[in-house]
Amino acid sequence: LHARYVLNLLHETRKHLKQLPNISHVSTCYSEEITVCGDLHGQLDDLFLIFYKNGLPSPSKSYVFNGDFVDRGKQSLEILVILFTFLLIYPKEVHLNRGNHEDHMVNLRYGFTKEVMQKYKVHGKKILRMFQNVF
Repeated sequence: LHARYVLNLLHETRKHLKQLPNISHVSTCYSEEITVCGDLHGQLDDLFLIFYKNGLPSPSKSYVFNGDFVDRGKQSLEILVILFTFLLIYPKEVHLNRGNHEDHMVNLRYGFTKEVMQKYKVHGKKILRMFQNVF
């Protein structure tokens, strides 16, 4: 995805998240399912498997992602682009909680910083700053 679109997505995601409270209250009933996921750690195949087995987020399919989206795996950036896009499309059905890997110092050690800089050489620093701002 071109850097301009990534930056635009991050800007819109930040704007949306700033309007939300620090604590999300998600409720369900017997007739409504909610899928809770955690620790994707840059493993895009895991996210695709979750969507394959449970369906894509939609008005009838809610998800809670419990952080640790990035680091360790090689496709953290792609995971965030997908999750942020679904968050903006379905703000009442997609909930993102921040994990300890959504932190600048942890990203330096476990690989997200390096991944962004390799994928976006020219605009990498700007994109990384914006990701940190969203986190």
